Amino acid sequence: MKKAYRVKKNRDIEAILHYRKGVHSTSFKVFKKPQNNGTHFRFAVSVPKKFGNAVKRNRIKRQIRSVIAQLPIAQGWDILIIVKPMAKELTYSSLEKELVICLTKQQLLEVKV
Repeated sequence: MKKAYRVKKNRDIEAILHYRKGVHSTSFKVFKKPQNNGTHFRFAVSVPKKFGNAVKRNRIKRQIRSVIAQLPIAQGWDILIIVKPMAKELTYSSLEKELVICLTKQQLLEVKV
C-alpha cells in the first residue's frame, strides 16, 4: 500500500479523534473523519505498548495494512484504527472479519451494486 494512503501527522490523527465518530469492538476502535480534499482514503494504525514488544506491534500493523489493501474502502475519509490488547489472540482470518465488521458499521466500505 502506498504511503500516500497513510495519515502520519499528529495533528491529523488528533483531528480524527476530535471528530468523535467511532465504533468499538473487542479488538479494535475505528474512528473516521471526512477529508476536505478527498481524492482517496487515508488511514493510521495505532498499537499501544500494552500489546507487546515492537515485533508483535509491527506484525499486527502489517496484517492490518494487508487487510486494508484488499478492501474496497470509500474515498474521501481519514480513518484511525486503534488496536486493543485483545487482538493478540486473533488469527489473520478472524482479524480480517472483525475489521470488516467495524468498517461496515462505520459505512466505510464501498457497496458493489
